[in-house]
Amino acid sequence: MTASATTRRWGLWPRSLLGRNLLLMAVLIVLGQLVAAVLVRQMIFQPRVVQVADGVARNVAALRAGLQALPPAQRVAFVEAFNRQAVLSAPPVAPESAARRALLSPMERQFVLAVSRRLGADGAATQSPQLPQPLWRRDSTGMLALRVVHEGADGAAENYWLNLPSVFPTREFTGAWLMATLVSMLLALLGAWWLQRHIHRPLAQVVVAARQLAQGQTPAVLPEAGPEEIATVGRSFNQMAQSLAAADHERALMLAGVSHDLRTPLTKLRLGVEIAGAQVDAPLAASMARSIDEMDGIVGQFLQFARSGETEAPITASLNDLAQAVAEAQADHGRALQLELGALPDVPVRPQALRRAVDNLVENAWRHGAAPVALRTGGGAQQVWIEVADHGIGMDANELDFMRQPFARGGGAARAGAPGAGLGLAIAERVAHAHGGALELHSAPGQGLRARLVLPLAGGEPSTA
Repeated sequence: MTASATTRRWGLWPRSLLGRNLLLMAVLIVLGQLVAAVLVRQMIFQPRVVQVADGVARNVAALRAGLQALPPAQRVAFVEAFNRQAVLSAPPVAPESAARRALLSPMERQFVLAVSRRLGADGAATQSPQLPQPLWRRDSTGMLALRVVHEGADGAAENYWLNLPSVFPTREFTGAWLMATLVSMLLALLGAWWLQRHIHRPLAQVVVAARQLAQGQTPAVLPEAGPEEIATVGRSFNQMAQSLAAADHERALMLAGVSHDLRTPLTKLRLGVEIAGAQVDAPLAASMARSIDEMDGIVGQFLQFARSGETEAPITASLNDLAQAVAEAQADHGRALQLELGALPDVPVRPQALRRAVDNLVENAWRHGAAPVALRTGGGAQQVWIEVADHGIGMDANELDFMRQPFARGGGAARAGAPGAGLGLAIAERVAHAHGGALELHSAPGQGLRARLVLPLAGGEPSTA
C-alpha cells in the first residue's frame, strides 16, 4: 500500500501545509517531553530515590534503636512527638480522597521497595505473622508512614507508625509535567501558525497569479520582498510571466503583420478574377473567387486571433442584444438562427471581442455542423452565458479539449476539406478567459456540438460545470 493510499485510508494526515506543520510540531513536542521525562527519571530521580532510601533506612534503624532503649511507657509519647514534628515540617498537601491516598505513585512504590530491601526482608519492620498488617500506609495528612514492630515487656508485639517527611513531590510531578507540556505545545503551535501564515500568504499569491495566467489574463506583479526563498519564487514567476507575455505579443504582432500583408495580394487576385471574368471559363472563375474568399476568411481569422489579446475597455451590455445583432447579421447572409433568449441582467463585457467570439462560434456551427443552428442565452445566480448549438454529427468527448487549441481541426473537418484555419474555438476561449469566464464544449457522436461562453456577473465566479 502506498503512502497516499494509507493517508486516504486513515484520514488523519492533514492536506494543508499548515496542518502538517502543526501536527508535526505537536508530535515532536510530546516526544521531546517524554524523552526529557525519561532522562529526568533515570538521571535525577532514580539516584535520588536510592540516596534517600539509604538515609531513611539508617534513620529508621536509629529510631528503632532509640525506641528499644526507651522504657515502654515513653515509647508512645516519643512516636507521637516525632510524627507531630514530621507533620509540621512537611509542606501543606491538598486534601485527597481515601481511595487516592491509598494509591502510591510509581516513584513512591520504588522508594518503598528500596527502603524495605535495606531494612531486610525478615527484620522487625516487616509484616509480622501474628499481626498481618501492611508495612506502609498513607495517613490523613497525605504522608507516608512506616510500621515499626517492637517486642513489648510482656513479649507481645508493639506496632508504631512513624511518619516520614516527603522527600520529593511525587504527586505534583505528573500535573506539572502535563501543564508544562501543554503550555510549551501551545506556544510552539502559535509560533508555527505565525510562521506558516507568513509563508502561506506569498504562496497563495503565486497560486492566484498562476490561475490568472492559465486563463489568459495578465497576473498582478508578485512582491519580491521577504525571505530569500520566497523572494526568489516571486522574482522567477514575474520573469516567467513577462517572458510569456512578450512571446505572446511577438506572436500576435507577427501574425497580424503577415495577415495584413496577405490582404493586399488577395485583393489584387480578386480584382484580377473579376476583370478577366469574360475571358475565363465561368466555373473556373467561380472556383477561383471561392478560393480567394476562403483565403480571405482564413486571413481574417488570423487577424481576429491576434486582436483577441488586445485590451478593450469593458462596458455594461446585454447578451440578448448581442444575440439579436448576430442573428440579424446572419439573416443578411441568408442564414436563419433560432433565437432562444432568457431573462438576463446586463453584464460588463468587451463588446467587440465578445462579438468576434460569438461570430466564430456561429461560423463553426454552419461550417462543421448542420441546420438548424440555435443561439441561446441564459444565466444563474453568479453567471450568464450565450450558447451556439448545431445539429451536426458531433464529436467524441476526448476531442473536445484538443479542439480548443489554436490551429486544431477535427478529424472529420480535416478530411472533408472544410475551410478555416482552426482558430474559431481558440479565439472564443481566449475571449472568455479575458472576461474571467470559460468556454464550455458539450458534444456526443450524432448529437451536434454546444459551445457555451460563460461570463461571471460582477463579483461572481464563472462556472466550469
